Amino acid sequence: MKRTLHLISTLLMSGLLALGAQAAQEQWITLIDGDTGLENFDIVGEANWSATDGALQATEGPGTSFLLTKESYSNFALKIEFWVSDDANSGIYMRCQDPAAITDRSCYEANIYDQRPDLSFGTGGIVHVGPVAEPYPKAGGKWNTYEITLDGEQLTVTLNGVQTVHITDAQFAAGPIGLQWARGTVRFRSMQILAL
Repeated sequence: MKRTLHLISTLLMSGLLALGAQAAQEQWITLIDGDTGLENFDIVGEANWSATDGALQATEGPGTSFLLTKESYSNFALKIEFWVSDDANSGIYMRCQDPAAITDRSCYEANIYDQRPDLSFGTGGIVHVGPVAEPYPKAGGKWNTYEITLDGEQLTVTLNGVQTVHITDAQFAAGPIGLQWARGTVRFRSMQILAL
């Protein structure tokens, strides 16, 4: 009898843990999955954003352009997979204050820019507020993963499993997220967000 009760208890606990894990996964919202997700964004600027070869991408335009989320976000964890050419200039702009004027002074920008003249705010850094240390990471020519957490004033950036920034800053509290194209080839094949 004890053995049967123990077995039932173990099975119930396993089932509850599985349900808990499933519920935790269901809290993540997928904004990009391969070449689907363009409908989750407003296009700001005139780059040639398209759903191509399993990703959302831009390769040219007359000026800087963004895929801007239709929703505003405050505290969140973000997972995003991206590929850029060696000469690309891109970034993940967060808590943007003015959707009509998206800049690295009115949003937090987790940079993707291997050729930035000041590499301390290049790929892996948060421009103007969170420098990255040497050796400076490079993203060009391969698939990369950003994991970014903005939780109140705590800002953390992890690039390909290595934490590149962890700072405290209180400039911006909430706003949409923008995926930037400014130069080169930029592809985003996965983007998930979890509200905290």
